Amino acid sequence: MKKISFILLLLLSLSLQAQTKKWSLRECVDYALKNNISIQQSDLDNRTAAIEKTAAIGNFLPKVNANASHSWNIGLNQNITTGLLENQTTQFTSAGLNANVSIYNGLQNQYRLRRANLSILAAQFQLSKMKDDVSLNVANAFLQILFNKENLTVQNQQLANDEKQLNKTTELVNAGSIPRGDLLDVKATVANDKQKVVTAENSLFISKLSLAQLLQLEDFQTFDILDTDYEVKPSVVMTEKPEAILEKAKQERVELKIAKTNLDIAQKDIKIAKGAYQPSVTGFYSFSSRVSYSDRILGIDGNGNPILGNPLPFFDQFSRNKGHNFGVQLNIPIFNGFATKNNVDRYKIAYDRSKIASKQADLDLERNVYTAITNARGALNVYESSKTALEARTEALNYAKEKYDVGLMNSFDFNQSQTLFVNAQSEVLRTKFDYIFKVKVVEFYFGIPITENK
Repeated sequence: MKKISFILLLLLSLSLQAQTKKWSLRECVDYALKNNISIQQSDLDNRTAAIEKTAAIGNFLPKVNANASHSWNIGLNQNITTGLLENQTTQFTSAGLNANVSIYNGLQNQYRLRRANLSILAAQFQLSKMKDDVSLNVANAFLQILFNKENLTVQNQQLANDEKQLNKTTELVNAGSIPRGDLLDVKATVANDKQKVVTAENSLFISKLSLAQLLQLEDFQTFDILDTDYEVKPSVVMTEKPEAILEKAKQERVELKIAKTNLDIAQKDIKIAKGAYQPSVTGFYSFSSRVSYSDRILGIDGNGNPILGNPLPFFDQFSRNKGHNFGVQLNIPIFNGFATKNNVDRYKIAYDRSKIASKQADLDLERNVYTAITNARGALNVYESSKTALEARTEALNYAKEKYDVGLMNSFDFNQSQTLFVNAQSEVLRTKFDYIFKVKVVEFYFGIPITENK
């Protein structure tokens, strides 16, 4: 009984521990990289490319096939022993082996193997890009939760302050020190605060749900993250010149590598298609043998009739009747209804598309880097402005409180000052996390992992 109780207690403890687990940004990113559906699909493309390489290697190897058959001939058949037509049942067993190997086919096999290697490389680059995209999405969702948490704290603090003010105002109204209208204004403010708290709670829950779904977690009800303190501090990357960041991005990012690899693949496709213009040489070899179950002629008797005997043993016949056939076959293409020409032209068009896509990838990367830098610098300016606004709103609120305490300001105007102060606090939080994420994007282009808090 004690043992059972201990086990139940241990399971309960593990369950509670699992429910209270809080995820760090690195844990979220690592988990997403292992379980995200898009990454899993990209990984399947990687495995498919590996199979294509195996198929390309197989083109260099001989193709070998074996065959065997056993047949019964019933009715009027020629007796293979006497040469006469007779009503009889005969049986035959035959077996063979065929092999052929491509000796030359316009170097198509070589180009197919090189293309397969490039396809593997492209699939790896695509998988890397998918992981980068997922990491950015996870980081953005993670920071959104942190913002919603801090915003909820601000709204709860404001609600607590207004509830204290409500209690104080109620006492003053009951004492006849202030008019009842002030109490109604404070009650309306508290009700509005409660509504903002509910909205903040809903926003926090939805942001947690979004990240949990991004991680493919089923138990999103208890999902939570660590309350990481991200400070706004100068980024070394932001001190770099945009040209230096762009050059680093060209070295680190895989978008250009994907475009370059796809361009190389298109070149190989053209060479494979052109190989069909050239003659092909194939080597072949075949082996065959057969076994008959009919009687054999042992000799001729005195009357000139054949002396029949039992057929030779199976393997003796198989050895005696065996044959070999081998040689080289040359195939010279002359005309095939423009099929080869049209195929080459299609791949040339595909190559031109890849060239355009490669140029576009270079332009996109340049635009994205400069946009990220501009957005980060703009986000810093907005954050600094919001802090300045908060300082002004703080002083204004303190001044309004002094006036309100001595009866020089009514509750409505004082509540307006408080609302503006809370809005300024929320704006500082919003611009803070917006700047943090946009700096992380710039650092990401510079090759700094998204999980590093620099």
